[in-house]
Amino acid sequence: MQTILVTGSNGLLGQKLTSLLKDNPEYQLVATSKGPDRYPGKGGYLYREMDIRDENQVQEVIATHRPDVIIHTAAMTNVDACEKDREGCRRLNVDATRYLVNAAGKQNAFFIHLSTDFIFNGESGPYREEDHPDPLSYYGNTKLESETIVRESSAEWAILRTIIVYGVVQDMSRSNIVLWAKGALEKGQPINVVNDQFRMPTLAEDLAEACVLTAKKRARGIFHVSGEDYMSILELVQRVARFFNLDESVITPIPAATLNQAAKRPPKTGFILDKARRELNYHPHSFEEGLEIVKKQLSSTP
Repeated sequence: MQTILVTGSNGLLGQKLTSLLKDNPEYQLVATSKGPDRYPGKGGYLYREMDIRDENQVQEVIATHRPDVIIHTAAMTNVDACEKDREGCRRLNVDATRYLVNAAGKQNAFFIHLSTDFIFNGESGPYREEDHPDPLSYYGNTKLESETIVRESSAEWAILRTIIVYGVVQDMSRSNIVLWAKGALEKGQPINVVNDQFRMPTLAEDLAEACVLTAKKRARGIFHVSGEDYMSILELVQRVARFFNLDESVITPIPAATLNQAAKRPPKTGFILDKARRELNYHPHSFEEGLEIVKKQLSSTP
């Protein structure tokens, strides 16, 4: 039985990984996060509180549990907040990754690092794994720097880059674009949505599955893992409206430049998924299939 340690287990991806791994006879799951465990069902896994910004704590937890695989999902991902709190962003995205991958190297643990489409400038997406990174934001810069730390470490590693993760867990620390769009449309009030940014939204279950496939195959290298549907943010919100039978007429298309956001966003990202399909056997749901899963989970959430 292999031990898998997950960072950020209270987050959306972290909780989906707990669901996938907790009763799996092949794995012993050690879920770690800052603060108390927020996963609703208990049993079938071990929870350890761990602040990844504390190097001593990281070393102690990893030396104690001696994981075969570490899946590093924890990060500061609010792009504008990263721009404003650069020190906090650096500690969580860069320093913490260094502590974790160093500890992984000492234990001969396979290190799976989650990264982002925001390492690209968005001028020529969709992107392949070997395309040249050129981040536009401080967040993107810290994620690229953390990738470099992982690649230059002594640990065996894989980097999974992803795009706009959406899904449902019972105890959400923050929303995601699909839930925001649904909630905003249900209120029936006018909403402004950017029409000049293009992405491939990723169902959290698909990303969790890709993490486990990577761990199982010990597949080394960089993989692009996202949904398969390429669309503008405007189209994304329109498709949510259509799926949930909500009024599209309240949506006003606007250019991103009018939002005055603290951080610049890449206009067109998206990924070419050939490598993940071929080497990981990764097969994401379509966007509407993902929305169907979200709908079922929302109806069963108390």
